Formats: sequence, C-alpha cells, structure tokens
Amino acid sequence: MNDLNLGVIGNGAIGALVDRRGRFTWACFPRFDGDPVFCSLMDGPRPDDPDEAERGFFDIQVVDFARSEQHYLHNTAILVTTLYDTNGNAAEITDFAPRFYNLDRVFRPMMIVRQIRPVIGHPRIRIRIRPAFSYGDTWPQLTRGSNHIRYVAPHLTLRVTTDAPVSYVVNEVPFVLEEPLNLILGPDESLTSSIDATAREFFEKTRHYWVDWTRYLAIPYEWQAAVIRAGITLKLCSFEESGGIVAALTTSIPEAAHTQRNWDYRYCWLRDAYFVVQALNRLGATRTMEDHLRYITNVVAGDVDQHLQPVYGIALEEKLIEEVVPGLRGYRGMGPVRKGNQAYEHIQNDVPGSVILAATQAFFDERLTRRGDPRLFEQLEDVGRRCVQIYDKPDAGLWELRTKAKVHTYSAVMCWAGADRLARIAERLNMPTRQAYWRKHADTMRGVILRRAYDPVRNTFVDAFDGRDVDASLLLLFELGFIEATDKRFVGTVAAIEEKLRRGKHLFRYAIEDDFGTPENAFTICTFWYIDALSAIGRTDEARDLFENLLASRNHLGLLSEDIDPQTGELWGNFPQTYSMVGLINSAMRLSKKWRDAF
Repeated sequence: MNDLNLGVIGNGAIGALVDRRGRFTWACFPRFDGDPVFCSLMDGPRPDDPDEAERGFFDIQVVDFARSEQHYLHNTAILVTTLYDTNGNAAEITDFAPRFYNLDRVFRPMMIVRQIRPVIGHPRIRIRIRPAFSYGDTWPQLTRGSNHIRYVAPHLTLRVTTDAPVSYVVNEVPFVLEEPLNLILGPDESLTSSIDATAREFFEKTRHYWVDWTRYLAIPYEWQAAVIRAGITLKLCSFEESGGIVAALTTSIPEAAHTQRNWDYRYCWLRDAYFVVQALNRLGATRTMEDHLRYITNVVAGDVDQHLQPVYGIALEEKLIEEVVPGLRGYRGMGPVRKGNQAYEHIQNDVPGSVILAATQAFFDERLTRRGDPRLFEQLEDVGRRCVQIYDKPDAGLWELRTKAKVHTYSAVMCWAGADRLARIAERLNMPTRQAYWRKHADTMRGVILRRAYDPVRNTFVDAFDGRDVDASLLLLFELGFIEATDKRFVGTVAAIEEKLRRGKHLFRYAIEDDFGTPENAFTICTFWYIDALSAIGRTDEARDLFENLLASRNHLGLLSEDIDPQTGELWGNFPQTYSMVGLINSAMRLSKKWRDAF
C-alpha cells in the first residue's frame, strides 16, 4: 500500500519521489507539471482487473527482500537506499538528478541517474522499468539498442542508457549483482562519454553543488538538520527557469481518506509568495529568493487588467483548466485524480496584498542584483489600487471555498498590508506624496477592519466581517504587522482559536462545513502559525513542545505533506508541501536559541 514515506530528488527542472524500497512512484516529464510517466503513487488497486500489469514505476528489487534502509547523503539531495535480502546480501542504490555549474551556468537536464552497487555479498537483483504515458493511459512502444532502451510515446520519448545487461532489464530477469552498474534516464539522446564515467562525474559534481549550497545557508543553532533538509526541499520545488515555486510536486493526494479533497498542487500560488520569500530570506538563500521575486514581478508586469489570479502555471501560464484524469485510480484508490486547478478562476482578495508584500523585499534588500525601482513601484501601485477597491468585498478566501463567498478578514488584512507596504516603499524611494497617499488608505482600511472583524464581547477577531467563527489565518495578524502580539485582542484571538480549532497538538484551519463537509485532518502550516503566535505572546515552552511534536511527525527523511491525521500522525495531502517546509523554517528561526548564547 502506498504511503508518504517517500524521498524527493530533483534539480530545479524535474522532480521524482522514491519509496523506501527504491521504487520511483512519481515523476513528471519534461517538467514539474508534465506527464507523470512514473505514476504508481496515483494508481491504486484495480479490483475490476486484478490481472492487469502494474505500471508507472521504476524499481530495483533484491530477490528475497528482507528490509531496507534509506538516507540522504549529508546536506545533499542525493538519496541512498540499501536493500537487504534474507541471506544477508545487500545492494545500495544512489539516486539523484544532476545539478551543477558548467560553463558559468547551472546544468540541470531532464535526467535521473541511478547507481547500483553490491555492498554485502552478491545479491540477486531485478530491474523493472514500466513508464506509463498520458496520465497512466498509454503504454509506450519499447525499442532497444546495445546499451540503451527507448520508451516511445506520441508526445515524449525517454531513453535509459545502462551498463547493465539490456536483455535482463527489458525482460525483468533477476541476475547477480557483482559490480557497480548505472542507469541513466533522460531525453532520447546519446551520452558524450562512457556510462560509468558520466554517472561518476555527474555524481561528484552534484554532490559538490549541494554541499556548497548548504554551506552558505543561514541556519538556527537548534534543529539545524531539519532546517537544512527543509531548505533543500524548498529548493527542489523551485522551477528555476522561471523562478516559480510549486505548492507541491504531486497532484490529488487526498487531504483525508475518501474525502475527494484531491487537488493539483503543481502550480504557483501567489498567496504563498510572501511567506516563501520570508523563509528564503531568513535562510540566506538569496539567489533562489531573487529568482522567485523575478517570477512575481513578471506576474505583475503581465497583469494588464489588474486582476491577479490566485495561482499561475510554473511558466506564468494563466489557464489551468481542471479536469479529472480517467487513467489513474488515485492514491490508495481514492480518486479522483485531477489535472489543472480551478482556483485560477477564483476571486481571492488576499492575492494583491500577498504580491506587494513579497515584492517589498526588492526595495529593501541591498544584496539583490535586481532591485526595486520607481518603475516597479508604479506597477505595484496599480496592484495597490486593486487592494483599495476590493478589501471589503466578498471572496473565496485563503481556503478557496468554492461556493461560499464572504468578506474574509484575512483577505482584508492582506489588502491593508499591501497599502501599508506601499507607503513604506514610497518612504524608501523618497516620495512623500505617495507615502501620504498610501498611508491614508492603509489607516482607513485598518479602521474598517477593526470595526467589522473584531468581536469586543468575545475579545477575538473573527474570520469574516460581522462573523462569529474563527479560522487559523487570524494567527497571522501579528506577523503581518496589523496588530502587536501583546495586544489583548490578539491574545484573545489565540485563545479563541485554541478552543475551536486545536486537536491535541495540531491545529485545524477551520471547523465549519465547507463544500466537502467538515475537515478531518489538521493543516500543517496552521500548526506552525500557532507555534509562532504562542512564541510571540510569551508561551515559548508550549511553542517548543508543539514544534518538537511536528518534527516527530515528519517522515523518515524529514519531509512533510500538507495535512496530518491528529489521531494517528499519518501524513496526508500533496507532497512534499512547500508551505509546510516554509513553516518549519520560519518557526525554527523564531524558536531557536541564538548562536551567541549557544556555547
């Protein structure tokens, strides 16, 4: 049965998920949002056709399998899986996607390298490569050469070049592993040097790249390994060509079992932009941050009608038409599997403010090569005018409610934050008239929000104007600068959220019914927001306890998905979830003992 005990490898162009036994269960080509050629993660049991051959995977089996071990090479995105048989023999698989500097640019091909070597005795192994194309609907045509196999489909051809016996691979015949072997999966092109030399060169250069990249991260004293792994994972979710960062590498892993809350997360949500930039800034991952800011400013430049979508494709695509994929049964058979996301059509009024908050970094960060200037400010003012127009209008909200529109407090506060940051940018650019203009609008908006979104009787902010409920987004009011953490109104809001949304050591995003019923699992980023809020109001010991509990909820490789079952601790939702890894980074930075106090 599939689960989320998966590792992720990638290089900023492609990404792949690998299970504990070294099976590729998810990988899209030629980029993150492409055809999932390895898709067995989303192809559950087929009770109506039990004899149909499995498909959509790439695995290396040890005959008479007994157990496995798995880890990343220290401070890299290189995954090592060791498979043991019942006789004590063992084979080691090293998986990575090449990424390194070559001729003053980053080499990141559509390629995965698998290195296999015997580490104990002489294990017998079986190599099975069964890609499925068109979202699990099409078997490819297979052709072979002396040291390669081609998998041919109408829109894509992949080639595996190997120094393993090709007949054994094609026929899936077990054989004794006596010496190291390599399998290089990539485009339908020949290698320019020998298979072994290519694999060894790419391994060494890729290892050096990641070790060097992590050396320059600014990490907290405590939880260093967890933060480094989160940082590498965030980097792996960045589509470097455009700078877009996807919400996750997968589609349609349910938020909870049998709920049909299955969505395609292989796109870039602007609501995440501010928090992603914040995490990258705190990490000191300046180039990745600057690339993401480039993506955001390109979105702004292309927004000719002042209607920013909540979500865009990884290369700025606007239409992300949502459809159900018939060829895949779903995670553990829990369909539907969706391609595309209807959220691109939603009205979410927090989006303009999110964009302005993220872009503000460009005006204040002296490290950046592409600094904010009056031209960008002018473009952001157009976005800000949209904030003024819509801050008190109904929308789908942060949680993307498909059939319920109201004036969400979080959306209104993000619009206020957009005006507030424009005033600060104007001051930075020495534009006093524009500063006064935006400060006036920000003050007006704040007054309305305080009047309409705060319940003085219960001493709590509410989720919508004149509402009665609370949601987890209210925990961000202090983070956004709308109110001081020590203000009794915020402290009261934290208490109200605890009462309504806390389940054990986890937090739900809301407790009301939505389009699919009542949420069943905790939303991981919300628990991180709660941790940050507790720390900010002085309840640091509680915050640290909850943070340690979330760290213990990660999978065996330190990765998180979107949701957690508060009863069992099982991970649910798309994976690996960028928002969750961002939350881990930001909370660790807030809670950690300072380096100056460490020793």
